[in-house]
Amino acid sequence: MSDYTGAAASSVQATPAAGAAAVVSGKGLAQGKVGLLACVVLGISTIAPVYTLTGALGPTVREVGVYLPAVFIVGFLPMLLVALGYRELNAAEPDSGTSFTWSARAFGPMIGWIGGWGLVTATTIVLSNLAGIAVDFFYLFLAQLTGLDWIADLTRNLLVNIITCCVFIAMAVWVCCRGIGMTMGVQYTLVALQLVVLIGFSIAAFAAAPDSSPVVFHPEWFNPFNIDSFSAFAAGLSLSIFIFWGWDVCLTVSEESVGSEKVPGRAATLTVLLILALYLFTAAATLQFAGTGDTGLGLGNAQIQENVFAHLAGPVMGPLAILMSIAVLASTAASLQSTFISPARTLLAMGYYRAVPKRFASVHPLSQTPRYATIAAGLATAVFYVTMRTLSENVLADTITALGMMICFYYALTAFACVWYFRHSLFDSARHFFMRGLCPLVGAVMLSIIFWQTTLDSMSPDFGSGSHIGGLGLVFVIAVVVLLLGLVLMFIARWQAPAFFNGNTLQKQMKPVKAR
Repeated sequence: MSDYTGAAASSVQATPAAGAAAVVSGKGLAQGKVGLLACVVLGISTIAPVYTLTGALGPTVREVGVYLPAVFIVGFLPMLLVALGYRELNAAEPDSGTSFTWSARAFGPMIGWIGGWGLVTATTIVLSNLAGIAVDFFYLFLAQLTGLDWIADLTRNLLVNIITCCVFIAMAVWVCCRGIGMTMGVQYTLVALQLVVLIGFSIAAFAAAPDSSPVVFHPEWFNPFNIDSFSAFAAGLSLSIFIFWGWDVCLTVSEESVGSEKVPGRAATLTVLLILALYLFTAAATLQFAGTGDTGLGLGNAQIQENVFAHLAGPVMGPLAILMSIAVLASTAASLQSTFISPARTLLAMGYYRAVPKRFASVHPLSQTPRYATIAAGLATAVFYVTMRTLSENVLADTITALGMMICFYYALTAFACVWYFRHSLFDSARHFFMRGLCPLVGAVMLSIIFWQTTLDSMSPDFGSGSHIGGLGLVFVIAVVVLLLGLVLMFIARWQAPAFFNGNTLQKQMKPVKAR
């Protein structure tokens, strides 16, 4: 491991010719397995547009009302700017560790470790929410299929809910452990299904909107300056950022991609643009149909905010409402599989560079997947879900907001790392100045402001769902506990295996080679 140069070189070998056996990277992953289309599909799958919208539309409307599309646009901007920075870093150094590796390169091992922790915890939170929504729609689907309404209520039974959720997590882990090829084998169908249903729902919502609807489509919905409160804007933006999260999975498979220096970065940028267009269309359609009222089907109604599509599918789609249940199941199933890719490969990289126990770096010789890291991520997800579900009935809304904070943290850190990493080449050309400097810097500053504003606001016991512990909002408590746990684990890792923290396995690179 001390010979990092050789390991890095082996991780960026030339892509094998078509039909040839895949080259094995320095970490044991197979190269040349994922092309541009597959990368985009993975990105969309991880974002899981149907899942994210059904859980985020309500809480976001709660904060910003009809300016839902405006917040989506503003949330998109830092995502795009940060994605450009990710693309530059990946072109210079493709590595499955992404935020961990690049932050360590730029700022040193401790900052890099915390960056990796931020990514792993963010994915753990989102995975628990994915599984939770899958449970809701699984029993709703069974109720619709059999005509037995009582089946839908099984999701409210705590024991049944937890057991079903853990089974879903275990199934996703099993599929991921079989290899990236098997994962992609089901992604195309699942992603296509959810996109077709979501677009169909939006068209139907526009068509079914009553003439007396209290909300009429207006271009002002897209103007963020109409939001009166900055706190409401920041909270809504934090939720908005959550719905774009996941595009960076395109970079975590860089060592397994065709053209690892260019394809993953292009796929990430394309994914963000496609998702924005889909979200704006769906947001406008849903607002037009349901409005923002706090009763009935209004998006401000607390009774439907945690699962908007479950309540709107029937009135909008009629007898075809079962398709929405199938779409959410497809969305969560696809995302459960693809989302496990990021924490597993980040833990793989951390183990490879000895930032965590070496066992996390183990790769199965047949499937060429980090099975130990994947199983560990699955266990962490199950423990987090069981804990939060038992602690609060409002777990979904609060963990989504906490997730937005985690996303802002590690995305901003990586974007700052991009600027510092390339600081010696920023003025070599106009392209370098904008792509390596200005764009990621602006994105990082935007995300940092959102992070700190949301942190301050989340201390209030009235923030989010209103759940609190000791007078502090549950969202704030979740974020603090996650951060403190990360610091404790980092110091334990430093005490047990100091090689990484001494700079012996992943050196801080002061003057990186210019990206092509």
